[in-house]
Amino acid sequence: MARVFRSLRKTLAHHLHHHHHHHQKLLLPQLARRTYLSEMRNEAFEGNMLRLLRREIQYELQSSPPNQATTSKFDYFVVDGRPGERWITLKRQYANEDIKVEATMFDGVAPAPSASGGYANADDVQMHITLIVSISKGDDSYLEIMCSAWPDSIEINRLVTRSNENMSYNPYSGPEFKELDDELQDRLYDFLEVRGINDELAVFLHGYMKSKDKTEFIKWMERIKSFIERK
Repeated sequence: MARVFRSLRKTLAHHLHHHHHHHQKLLLPQLARRTYLSEMRNEAFEGNMLRLLRREIQYELQSSPPNQATTSKFDYFVVDGRPGERWITLKRQYANEDIKVEATMFDGVAPAPSASGGYANADDVQMHITLIVSISKGDDSYLEIMCSAWPDSIEINRLVTRSNENMSYNPYSGPEFKELDDELQDRLYDFLEVRGINDELAVFLHGYMKSKDKTEFIKWMERIKSFIERK
């Protein structure tokens, strides 16, 4: 009887193995076909992305090539273009002061004023750049002045004194600049003017950021294209 059971088990095992092997033979072509179609779709998708990226890069280069020789100096400032970042840094010395200006790339827009003193139509806008001016005199404290750079002018927004000893401290930053006495406002603009934070700097920054914006955009697309091309 035991031999009969062993014989039945062998026959059943053989049958199951044969059935499983046959089922695998039927599934393999289907799986291979699905994998092939999936790879084809992915290659087509990536190929389309690469084609669009190459076209966009070519268009940007041909429409108005970025200024590759962006200056490293402006007036008395040394300019650090900080490639790959959204900021640039300008530094200079004035008397016993160390002056650092950090400027964003374009970070906002506002309606452009019209010749009549009102505002032009919605299509006429002016780009905005944020400036953080830091002035120190060799100790641990410094004056920080937040400004806006419009296409041809500098606008002061707020002033605060800070200390390197306690960077996390959130000091009282005073009222809005426009709430100060008019004469005090004028004297603070003069204070910045003699240190080179003036309308000429605003004009320079807008030209510089226009070139940086295009350069960074092209490099960003090239990095994405390079990543997709990697196998």
